[in-house]
Amino acid sequence: MLFTFKKLISAFIMPLPIGLFLLLIAFIFLMKNSYTRGKIFLFISLLWFVSFSSQPIANALLKPLEDSHKALLEVPDVKYILVLGSGHNTNESLSIISQLREVAINRLNEGLRLHKLIDNSKIIVSGYKGFDKNHHSQMSKRFLLELGVNKNSIITMDKPLDTRMEANEALKIIGKEKFILVTSASHMKRSMLIFKKLGLNPIPAPTYYLSFEVGDYNMLFAAFNLYKSKVAFHEYMGLLWGKIRGFI
Repeated sequence: MLFTFKKLISAFIMPLPIGLFLLLIAFIFLMKNSYTRGKIFLFISLLWFVSFSSQPIANALLKPLEDSHKALLEVPDVKYILVLGSGHNTNESLSIISQLREVAINRLNEGLRLHKLIDNSKIIVSGYKGFDKNHHSQMSKRFLLELGVNKNSIITMDKPLDTRMEANEALKIIGKEKFILVTSASHMKRSMLIFKKLGLNPIPAPTYYLSFEVGDYNMLFAAFNLYKSKVAFHEYMGLLWGKIRGFI
């Protein structure tokens, strides 16, 4: 119940829903002939959308999160590589790569890269079903199997619903020994705090960086920048929630 409530609230406290809510307030004032207030909220709405769809502001929000841990270039000698869950959409008429979302593919490819560099390592993949018929962990396993990973080198965690639950399940498998933690660069700061709080010893391997400059005038204001702002909002909300709940 608490998980559903958290997801529902976080879905609305995002740049796009907040911007639409501001527009709704402006519309209500205009319908009531309160033109001054309506104009004020229209201006605030415009400023809101311009700000969070702009490349400089979106990158400024994301960069502190993505720079919290460096990319893992010198590979340590560990047994486990944990790839945190992301998302997918089951469609049997498509290949497994097309069913996994871009974030998931990036994380899994990074895990696969590290697995190939570390002899006898095992990849742990995680993720629940959500509204889909298949667990994300099983879809991730299919992806790894098709790319040549031995089935005995893959461990699945089907139950975790969020990062803290993933950390709890990982603790049962890995214990206190060092392991590589793979997740999006923006998500790494929160993940490391949660895992360390529970006594695990993760080595960060961030991937899927978004706070890059695109030298194209079309990208100065774009939906992709609004998406980057959304990712940043999600992580800052997660950090705040974690502190309130004592998870980090």
